[in-house]
Amino acid sequence: MSVSTFDTPAPRSALLVRRRIATYFTGGATQVPALIGALSQQGRPVHELSVDIREGVRESSMVCAVLLPGEEIDHLLARLRELPAVVSAELA
Repeated sequence: MSVSTFDTPAPRSALLVRRRIATYFTGGATQVPALIGALSQQGRPVHELSVDIREGVRESSMVCAVLLPGEEIDHLLARLRELPAVVSAELA
């Protein structure tokens, strides 16, 4: 029995979802390239990047938007949290 190509569902591409991510980190401006690198791995563009670094404040913050499949958000947040300078990473 042969199976027609019309009987087989076409593979579905993952729907990209825009997620805002807030990351709190130590180390100031020198940590920003590593954070952006972790966010943009696998060619995911980073949008609306905002970094807040203040003198005399221990933690800095970065908020941005990333387009990625919904099922990848937990993996991305976990990867950010593994960076030595990151105090926390969460959906904004």
